[in-house]
Amino acid sequence: CTIPIFMGLFPELHNSMVCKLLFLLSHWHGLVKLRMHTDDMLEVMEGVSRRLSNQLHMFVNATCPAFSTQELLREVESRRRHQAREGEHDQNHTHGTLTTVTGSHRPKVMNLSMYKLHALRDYPTQIRMYGTTDSYSTQSVMVFY
Repeated sequence: CTIPIFMGLFPELHNSMVCKLLFLLSHWHGLVKLRMHTDDMLEVMEGVSRRLSNQLHMFVNATCPAFSTQELLREVESRRRHQAREGEHDQNHTHGTLTTVTGSHRPKVMNLSMYKLHALRDYPTQIRMYGTTDSYSTQSVMVFY
C-alpha cells in the first residue's frame, strides 16, 4: 500500500485528503478484484464507489489548485517530436515553410472527464449483469480437431 509513503508528504489539509483518497482507491480496488460477489458486497462496493467519487471531486477542487503541476520532460519531448512530424507533413502537402516547434512545460491539471474515472461507479452494476471477468474467456476455442 502506498499510504505510508505519502503520509506527511503534503501540508495537513492536503495530507489527510490524499491519504483518504489513497485508502478509498485501495478499498475499491480490493472489492473489484474479488472473484465472487454477493449482493451485500456489491452494496458495499456501491457505497465505496460513491465515497470515492466524492473524494475525487474534493481532491480536484481543494488539493489540485494548491499545487502547480506541469508536464514531465518526456511529455514535452514527445509533444515536440509530434509537432515536428506534423510540421514536416504539412510542409510536404502545402509546400510552405516549416514552422518552429514550441515546447515549454505546459501546466497539467487532473481531468475528471476521463472515461475510466466516469466508469468507476458502473462496476457494481456491470458485475451484477455480467458477473466477474474470470468466469468467461474471450479466447477462441477450437471445437473441431
